Amino acid sequence: MDQTFGNLLNTPETFGYVAAILTTIAFLPQLIRTFKTKSAGDVSLVMLVFFIIGLLFWIIYGWQTKSFPVLIANIITLMLNCSILLLKLFYQE
Repeated sequence: MDQTFGNLLNTPETFGYVAAILTTIAFLPQLIRTFKTKSAGDVSLVMLVFFIIGLLFWIIYGWQTKSFPVLIANIITLMLNCSILLLKLFYQE
């Protein structure tokens, strides 16, 4: 194994960026499904609100610690979840 590649795999930032990508794209299927079906009845409003509040705290944490993987992932995840929340409120029956 190339020494540079081995070193790259051992850095905390690498794991942070991979985690950020995976946890962020995890919300895309829900957003797409909600948009296509024009229904978000199966999405818990309480869960979304608590999750969004948690994301805001993660953003503050990422900013204060200068942790760019945490900051970037949570800003994108916040946008996705706010979109799901808006769709849920818009499509409410």
